[in-house]
Amino acid sequence: MSDYGHELWFGSFITPTARPPQAPVELALTSERAGLDLVSFQDHPYQSAFQDTWTLMSYVAARTERIRISGNVLSLPLRPPAVLARAAASLDRLTGGRVELGIGAGAFWDGIVAMGGRRLEPAQAVRAVEEAVDVIRGLWATEETGPLRVTGEFYTVNGAKRGPAPAHRIPIRIGAYKPRMLRLTGKIADGWLPSLGFLPEGPASLRAMNEQIDEAASAAGREPAAVSRLLNLSGRFTSGAGGGLLQGTPGDWAEQIADLALQYGVSGFILASDEPADLNLFGHEVAPRARELVRSERVT
Repeated sequence: MSDYGHELWFGSFITPTARPPQAPVELALTSERAGLDLVSFQDHPYQSAFQDTWTLMSYVAARTERIRISGNVLSLPLRPPAVLARAAASLDRLTGGRVELGIGAGAFWDGIVAMGGRRLEPAQAVRAVEEAVDVIRGLWATEETGPLRVTGEFYTVNGAKRGPAPAHRIPIRIGAYKPRMLRLTGKIADGWLPSLGFLPEGPASLRAMNEQIDEAASAAGREPAAVSRLLNLSGRFTSGAGGGLLQGTPGDWAEQIADLALQYGVSGFILASDEPADLNLFGHEVAPRARELVRSERVT
């Protein structure tokens, strides 16, 4: 059992489609009206059918009032970390503290290279993420004296002025699946952000992967609970008995999500769907029931 005791929260994972351009914006507004806590967008700058994710996030931020906003996950090889740090801090200040940061090492390298990025081997990509986080946090650290200097293999900042500071401590979450990246997540990240569909053994994979994060966190002098565990989900709502994981009624979903929280420590559940009806069921019915189930189990 790996319940880290975090409060549950719920979000949406929306395709940043370019046609029609307002479609993902409307889904973000639906997410907010449904009571969801976060709206997030995948980031594939080499995909011409998608809008630029950061531009879309900024537009959505201006159209919404309460919901938090994140990339899920931002393609670090095409998002220079010094510029990303200032962009995130600026948007966070403009929104009163509603920005969160999900980053990935890169996966579709042919597309990345086609856009001018550098192809990295797996070990290089891990080191690049660590250097990027140093740059981002260093530029946010306005309480530190003197300019920021980071000399890395992939990212170098030589005397950059720090700031602006974000409106709140922006959590940095890493999309990770392989051992080296999982260990890095435990060492430096505020959260872990995988997708259920990419886990080789489904939810059962979470136990061993959590252990790798926990061991790395402890080795770095951190509490394992300092790393929140999130999960991108997909499934199908039905009116009757379902046929498996996330294939059933909102009540079935709530029970299965509560189990993921209590057995595997997941506290952030993000639904990948572009269907308004799904987002409404997830926010209005699944989320409150799952929270109730987890709270009840924790007090017994």
